[in-house]
Amino acid sequence: MHDDPTADRPRAAARRFPGRAVAGAGAVVVVVLAAAWGMTAGSGPAARAVATADHGPDGGATARGRAEGTESGDPQEATESGDLPEGRELTPFDTRYPAVGRLDERLLKAVQEAARDARDDGIEFRVTSGWRSREHPQRLLDEGIEKYGSEEKARQFVNTPQKSTHVSGKAVDIGPTDADDWLIRNGSDYGLCQVYNNEMWHFELLTGRGGTCPAPLRDAAG
Repeated sequence: MHDDPTADRPRAAARRFPGRAVAGAGAVVVVVLAAAWGMTAGSGPAARAVATADHGPDGGATARGRAEGTESGDPQEATESGDLPEGRELTPFDTRYPAVGRLDERLLKAVQEAARDARDDGIEFRVTSGWRSREHPQRLLDEGIEKYGSEEKARQFVNTPQKSTHVSGKAVDIGPTDADDWLIRNGSDYGLCQVYNNEMWHFELLTGRGGTCPAPLRDAAG
């Protein structure tokens, strides 16, 4: 029986190239550590935070919550005059903001119902103006007079505080234009009507559900 001449080759190679053996062992260690770190990171707080941000508690996307204005936000950004918060769009469901929350209860309910139905058609409502304090329309009127040169011309677009239905919370301005178009065509199903020919965004409750809307006025001046 003879000794296997290849038996001592690995040991001989290790003696001739000690650096290669060390490098090979180091590579194995790095691979093992990287795999362990990956498993830890994938189940750690950061990964769970990303998953939570993308999905709701039931595993579904939180798009409906965002659409209905239920995501976190600071209502103190909005002023008590009914101005919209800077850098934020409001939906009919953002009732913690005065511009929406102080709308007439019946009007708000009708707009919210219409907004839900419009969403089924791929249309999203945005409240571009809602309830306003008495100071708000006065400021807009003053700005309109400066812009158009007279109160008569400004009144075509802005009502006085005494006549403004925004002050009483009985009017809401909706955008964008595809939402206005949808509401002009379907608003009477909820009692919502376009009020002025030159303001396709301005809606009020002017009929019963499923009724017929009166013909729009020429402008805010009547």
